[in-house]
Amino acid sequence: MSHPDGLPDLFLDRSLGRVRVPALLRATGLRLVTLAERYGIPTDETVPDHQWLSDAGERGEAVFMKDARIRYQPAEKAAIVAHAVRCFCLTGGNLAGDDMAACFLDNLDAITAACAEPGPFVFAVQRRRIERLALG
Repeated sequence: MSHPDGLPDLFLDRSLGRVRVPALLRATGLRLVTLAERYGIPTDETVPDHQWLSDAGERGEAVFMKDARIRYQPAEKAAIVAHAVRCFCLTGGNLAGDDMAACFLDNLDAITAACAEPGPFVFAVQRRRIERLALG
């Protein structure tokens, strides 16, 4: 497998971890950068959500994360809208790294199709489907 045509490069939030999930996604050929790789350790722990969302949007990256509630936070919602960020959020509670990666990979065709549209948007990523969510 390789990075699908039409899928932007990916940015992974710290909520998905620094090692396991990125490694599993990269093993399938996906192009991505983690928050820790972009900002360095330990700075990655203090970068505000609105900053990395803005940066990812400016780079045209699609964002993988766990917190779908981010769309209700004023600064984060403003960054998503201003920078046309395309967000994909896991909705499962405490998933292991393998399960988190599987949710994204099992829905990769749908995620790629969603990215054919410009942002801003937030999709909930579930085990077998993705669902567009209202922006706050």
